[in-house]
Amino acid sequence: MQHNQSKLFVANMVESAIRIGLLFILVVWTFDIIKPFVIPVLWGAIIAVALMPMTTKLERALKGRRGIAATILALAGIILLIAPFWMVSSSLFDGVSRTVEMLQSGNVDIPGPTQKVADIPLIGDKLFEVWALFATNLEKALLHFLPQIKTGVSAAAGMLGSSLGSLVMFIISLAIAGGFMAHAEKCSTAVSTVAMRVVGPHGEEWTSLTAATIRSVLLGVVGVAFIQSLLIGSALFAFSIPAAGLFTVIVFIFGIAQLPPLIVVLPLIFYVFSTHDSTPATIFTVWVIIAGLSDSLLKPMLMGRGVDVPMPVILIGAIGGMITAGIIGLFLGAVILAIWYELFLTWLNSEESPAALPQASNDEPVDSPEK
Repeated sequence: MQHNQSKLFVANMVESAIRIGLLFILVVWTFDIIKPFVIPVLWGAIIAVALMPMTTKLERALKGRRGIAATILALAGIILLIAPFWMVSSSLFDGVSRTVEMLQSGNVDIPGPTQKVADIPLIGDKLFEVWALFATNLEKALLHFLPQIKTGVSAAAGMLGSSLGSLVMFIISLAIAGGFMAHAEKCSTAVSTVAMRVVGPHGEEWTSLTAATIRSVLLGVVGVAFIQSLLIGSALFAFSIPAAGLFTVIVFIFGIAQLPPLIVVLPLIFYVFSTHDSTPATIFTVWVIIAGLSDSLLKPMLMGRGVDVPMPVILIGAIGGMITAGIIGLFLGAVILAIWYELFLTWLNSEESPAALPQASNDEPVDSPEK
């Protein structure tokens, strides 16, 4: 009898191991198949959640035509992505073409630096020397800095290729977001059902928290970066800074990455002081510094709106998520940290916590089995 039970136990163990192994193989194969679509679908969901209020308003204006409203917003987003990329790419291509033509013709006239450049603290003398070398002997300067130029060109080409790949991915994500927005009710019901199945009665509440956190991060991070780039970009165009559009895009990217825009602005301040009079250069400096520091005022105003989670929790989650998982981590990190914060509050306020449970007294008589 015992021998038969042992054989049955071993047979069950082997069968369970085979089933688990096959299930594991199925999960791995499934993940490999859907892996290329994970990031676009995540971005599509994030964009759909962020644009859903606009979709609802546009739907009312179109008399309940949700599909058309979602399509219009998706197409508008694609145009807003392609237009700046096309402008920056065209500007870079034209600049490179003109530079190559000038170098081939030999008619290169680079103005020499002024004494204001040499007066710049720390880097003034070295900058004056390099600038003067390019202005007086371009061929010698190019040969001297050829390795650095090759490295810079390679890095720029890599960034352009990466930007093109990201552009295609975001176009796909916007198309997916349009589908999510067109079928928002079904998607919301499915997500709520899965959330309640996984985490229980708090699932629907956390689904709403996720949507509110995504919108909060969009306003507090992307929105602030857009406002900063708009303010700084207007100064760059007003003072006719070369490649103003490119610098504006870089400021926007730095703002999303939570890097101070002053990293981009400070060299431009030195350039303006070396090429303009003191009064306009001072106005430019005050303008861009105020714009660069405006995030300290804007983030408390925009981040955390509509969410009961404190703004520092969302900001820490956004920055930490971005460091861990890139730009998409801005949203995922904030959502994850917000949910953990709510979990912590639920645990603190739980009536079933050990501190709230009645404790049995040692003096209380214990009923005997005979009773």
